[in-house]
Amino acid sequence: MNTTERNRGPAGEEPVVPAPVTERQPTLLDQMGGPMGFVYSAVPVVVFVAANSFLSLPSTIIVSIAVGMAITGYRLLRGERFSLAAGGLLGLAVAIGVVTLTGSARDFFVIGIWAYLAGFVVALGSVLARRPLSGVVWNLVHGGTHAWRADRRVLRAHDVATLAAAAVFGARFGVQQWLYVSDETGWLGVARIAMGWPLTILAALVVVWAFRRSSTRLLPSA
Repeated sequence: MNTTERNRGPAGEEPVVPAPVTERQPTLLDQMGGPMGFVYSAVPVVVFVAANSFLSLPSTIIVSIAVGMAITGYRLLRGERFSLAAGGLLGLAVAIGVVTLTGSARDFFVIGIWAYLAGFVVALGSVLARRPLSGVVWNLVHGGTHAWRADRRVLRAHDVATLAAAAVFGARFGVQQWLYVSDETGWLGVARIAMGWPLTILAALVVVWAFRRSSTRLLPSA
């Protein structure tokens, strides 16, 4: 009896081959830390603002650092990637460092505010230069050899995606800089949380759409 005959089922039927099990691909939200990632990023801000309302600045700094370290340790124990778990602690440490140097609670937000301005300038400038940033990134990810700017639909898609990112950066800078100048530390915390992940996810969805549109048109195997 040959191999084919041994593998046949009853009455010579072809064997039933189970469908290959495909692993679930991580979603955009998964790659950003999942739903809890929003909570982890919001807690240090809430703690700092809340503690600052009834504690001295040195005590507020100590409480914020303790909470940040506790969150990082918890995330590492849960098996999260080190880059995700420690990234938030690094950002908190830099913000606390600025507050320590200036002695002003509102400076907890100053680096983020100016980072938003830089992001806005870079994103908008890349569109004006006809090299939208999302398209540059897509091309680099796919080998850097595609004439993506020659395809008007692809270029237009990346214009839209990069402008969406510029709009998010610009809105964050405008609102939070106004609150910073007004010395509204509490409302700065509210704005940082409200304009954080929700707007990031919206802009990221537009970028993903532009990436998929580019892959469909420029990659034969897509």
